[in-house]
Amino acid sequence: MSETSPSNSSQSGSGEANTGGPTHVAVIMDGNGRWAQSRGKPRLFGHHAGAKRVKEIVRACPDLGVEYLTIFAFSTENWKRTQTEVSGLMSLFRRYIQGEMKGLVAEGVRVRFIGDRVRLDKKLIRLMDELEEVTKENSRVHLTIAINYGGRDEVSRAVKDLAHDVAQGNLDPDTVDETTLTRYLDTRVLPDPDLVIRTSGEARISNFLLWQSAYSEYEFIDTLWPDFTAEVFAECVSRYAGRDRRFGGVKS
Repeated sequence: MSETSPSNSSQSGSGEANTGGPTHVAVIMDGNGRWAQSRGKPRLFGHHAGAKRVKEIVRACPDLGVEYLTIFAFSTENWKRTQTEVSGLMSLFRRYIQGEMKGLVAEGVRVRFIGDRVRLDKKLIRLMDELEEVTKENSRVHLTIAINYGGRDEVSRAVKDLAHDVAQGNLDPDTVDETTLTRYLDTRVLPDPDLVIRTSGEARISNFLLWQSAYSEYEFIDTLWPDFTAEVFAECVSRYAGRDRRFGGVKS
C-alpha cells in the first residue's frame, strides 16, 4: 500500500479519558424509507433526500474537528430488498458521484469506497474509481462510503487474503496478530472510528465496522436520516467530548 494508516488513539490502550471531539465519525444512515412513507412518498424519495443530507454533514465536518467521516450507504444484506429499490439505489449512487464530483474536489474532500465491488455494475465501479482518483490529493475531509459492505464479509475477505500470503510464504503465521489482520481490512488506511452514530431509533450495529468499532462510542438517536441536520450532528459530537474513554483501563 502506498498509504500509511494514521495513528489511532482507540488502539492505544492508554486508559486516558477523552479530552476532545471525535476525529473519525461513522454513521449508519437509517430511516430514509420510513421518512418517505410517512409523507406518502415511495421509499426512493427518502433515499434521494438522504443523499442531499450527506452533503450537509460532510460540509459540517471541518468546523467540528471531524477529519474522517464514514457512511454506510448499502450493505451486503440490502440486496434482499425489492428489485425496484435496489435498482433505484444503484442509479442514485451513480448520479450522486457524477453530480458531486466537481464539488467534492473543490471542497477538499477525499473519497474512498469500502466493500466488495464484485457484485456492482461496471459503470458504477468506473465512477467509484474515478472519484477516488480525482480526490486522492485532498485532505480537508476524508469521506469513506461503504457500498456492498458487511463487517463479517470484510473480515472474511481479509482472512482469505492473509491465508493466501501465508500459503505463498510471504507471511510467517507466528507473527500474525490483530495489527496484521488490520492491514488486510478495507479500512487499513483509516483510523478506527471514535464515534458511531445510528439514526432512526434502531439500537443495533447491523454488521457495520465490526472489527474497527471495538472501542468506539455509540449514539443511537431517534432522528431519521433525512432529518439529521448539521445541528443534530454537532450535538452528537459535543456529547462525545464529555464521555470518559478508558479503553479497558482505570483512572489512576
